[in-house]
Amino acid sequence: MPTLTRIDDVFVLDLGDGENRFSPTWVQGVEDALGEVLRTEAPRALVTTATGKFWSNGLDLEWMGANQAEVPAFVTRVHELFARVLEAGVPTVAAVQGHVFAAGAMLAVAHDRIVMREDRGYFCVPESDIRIPFTPGMTALLAARLPPRTAHEAMTTGRRYGGADALAAGIVDEVCPERDVVGRAVAWAAAQAGKHPETLTTIKQRLHATTLDALRAENAGL
Repeated sequence: MPTLTRIDDVFVLDLGDGENRFSPTWVQGVEDALGEVLRTEAPRALVTTATGKFWSNGLDLEWMGANQAEVPAFVTRVHELFARVLEAGVPTVAAVQGHVFAAGAMLAVAHDRIVMREDRGYFCVPESDIRIPFTPGMTALLAARLPPRTAHEAMTTGRRYGGADALAAGIVDEVCPERDVVGRAVAWAAAQAGKHPETLTTIKQRLHATTLDALRAENAGL
């Protein structure tokens, strides 16, 4: 389960030490942590990382298969989580120490910055290979946060990008050895922690207005 700690002005959200798949319980943990960060007065910033092989392996398809009647509402909830991170009035960094797939990759790109391990781990949105089309909201998020040619390749081919390739493709902002991933993310976040929350929220909401509208649209989860 996600856990939240603090290093001076920087909150560090650890998504867990398993596959960190999006189930209702796991999403609730992330929502609660994000809420605590946003309720804290500035200066504050957020670094999201994980422990082990995965940053996040995406939606919990096993739970979704066993609870099909609940899937539409759950996908809407996941979209809202993406939107809250995207518009958050707090500097955010995804410190990706392992594999980040599917909805996990979408959560990562909703952050302001991504620092990725350089030698192991993949960024991948494999929906074209597992026969699950992206929702309109997810499509809007990936199209807005990735360079156009990269978004097309990643979304239509399911390519797995290692750290160096992800940097070259404009998916991540920085790569480094595993031991430095969280430290680099915290250092950047700490330098931005004094940003005025309401001003930052307004800037992000205007900057990402089209994407936020798509994530929150009535048919965003179709």
